[in-house]
Amino acid sequence: MGQKIVVDPITRIEGHLKITVEVENGKVKDAWSSGTMARGFEAILQGRDPRDAPFVTSRFCGVCYSVHQMASVRALDKAFGAKVPWGGTLLRNLAMGAQYIYDHILHFYHLSALDYIDIMAVAAYKGKDKGLNAVKDKVVGLVKAKDTFPLTPRYKPDEFSVTDPDMVTSAVKHYIDALTMQAKARNMGAIFGGRQPHYQSIVVGGFTQLPDVNQVARFRTMLDELSKFVNDVYIADVLAFGTGPLFPLAKIGLGGGHYNYLAYGALELDNTGESLVFPPGVIVGLNPKAIKVDRFDPNKITESVKYGWYKENKPQHPYNGEQVFDLDKKGAYSFVKAPRYNGKPMEVGPLARMLVAKNPDVLGLVAKGAKPGVVARHAARAIETRLVVDACYEWLDELLSEMTKPGFKIHDTAHWEPPETGIGAGFYEAPRGALGHWVKIKDKKIENYQCVVPSTWNASPRCEKKYRGQYEESLIGAPVPDPDNPINVVRIIRSFDPCLACAIHLIDPKSNEIKKFLVE
Repeated sequence: MGQKIVVDPITRIEGHLKITVEVENGKVKDAWSSGTMARGFEAILQGRDPRDAPFVTSRFCGVCYSVHQMASVRALDKAFGAKVPWGGTLLRNLAMGAQYIYDHILHFYHLSALDYIDIMAVAAYKGKDKGLNAVKDKVVGLVKAKDTFPLTPRYKPDEFSVTDPDMVTSAVKHYIDALTMQAKARNMGAIFGGRQPHYQSIVVGGFTQLPDVNQVARFRTMLDELSKFVNDVYIADVLAFGTGPLFPLAKIGLGGGHYNYLAYGALELDNTGESLVFPPGVIVGLNPKAIKVDRFDPNKITESVKYGWYKENKPQHPYNGEQVFDLDKKGAYSFVKAPRYNGKPMEVGPLARMLVAKNPDVLGLVAKGAKPGVVARHAARAIETRLVVDACYEWLDELLSEMTKPGFKIHDTAHWEPPETGIGAGFYEAPRGALGHWVKIKDKKIENYQCVVPSTWNASPRCEKKYRGQYEESLIGAPVPDPDNPINVVRIIRSFDPCLACAIHLIDPKSNEIKKFLVE
């Protein structure tokens, strides 16, 4: 019997998550992912006007709000029979492109990077760069004042931590610069979205705000700054770390998991909807040397509640899903359901998207010996940010062209009123992965509404077949040489981009002593 370590809550993620691992001979032998907060938005929506759904569901999260609006309006587009004009699609894509850019920058620098560097190495910086010396002086001053938040407290550095003073000092400066960049991306999204967070312009049938040339120019100006940061700083940092000091983590494939990947597809590049920034597809049992991508079939999605705090039921397609809580259910350990595709657990997110797309940059890293896992996820996230930046330039050019055409439209006003009955599924790619909303309409009101979000796929518990969820499987074999410093556990979980800061408790199973560590 191994030693049980409980990390509750996982910090620097969004939401409430407990991870339990069983460690034997310094490695994770088994793992359990427990979502400890119930979500009741679907129940709130029953009986409401369907047009309320995009605005209610955006409140799932203050970080990835607009992706729920997008999945919701796409479901309503289907149920209402709406045909979104190309102008409306372009505006939707630009608003969403801004979210991708800010979200990925924020995740790497502010939520994950501190897991990989020894921040105290800044004190040993000997270079002459004025900017880096200013960072050094600031950090050293904070240490002397015993006020180093938010850079500390943190897990203790380990054998994989980067200790090179130049590299660490540069990374800390980029951490600070990224605060401005991700805020600028939020402001960029608000130009067309109307506000931040929770856009107001994305509605069933298209978009509500007619653009003008000044808005396009402002968006482009901000995009130019972000493009420079993404290409010259973000991607450079990720590749420098991933192919340099962190390459040993890449070679062992820390945090690999099931090697099953799912992408719904998103972000149209033409008005046929056939060319996408992120194509849809499914990979079962990845073979990096010969990647086989199958067609995505939405009918193969089910959700299991076998180990969730819900009334016992067989796996259901989301159209027929329900939320009836059973807090006393034997064997249950999570409020997260267990989505499965054709009965199998899947990983969703940037790595899944880039593998499904057979992105040459990601495949190039694999060819150099990097295995899918923690480092590959960070690399995929950075690489796809560049793809989104490039697509935003194309969409801006397309939008300017469309704005000059007679009869320029951004909304299907003929399909604004709810139908008497209808069903619709909205599939989208959130920054964190495949997102689906399903709606049933009866008497012009919502009869049933269900969502399967990216972290439902990744953070799911076991199912009837006892398959672990992706978080759980990705932890198997992870090195944990020091139970008081389970840094590899949080490195793996954070690589999926679940965003929040709090305290961590480690429970020693022998003494039952609770060891408290503040982790940022």
